[in-house]
Amino acid sequence: MVAIRLAKLPDRNPIKMSILIMPELHNELIRYAELYASTYGVDEPVTELIPHMLRAYLQSDRSFSADRTAKREQKT
Repeated sequence: MVAIRLAKLPDRNPIKMSILIMPELHNELIRYAELYASTYGVDEPVTELIPHMLRAYLQSDRSFSADRTAKREQKT
């Protein structure tokens, strides 16, 4: 088998999730979307922003990142 530089692409099929949130959080998300629009000049629905917000949160969590790294190292 010939090795190529590009690794196999990850699964890119989105997974739909449904959640319930409290009205206060909903209002904050609406305000965040308004701030996003005024910052970048693009109106994005909250539903488009949430996955990116969650990704940024997980990437900024040092404990989660350390745990993920440790588990990855255990597999090798």
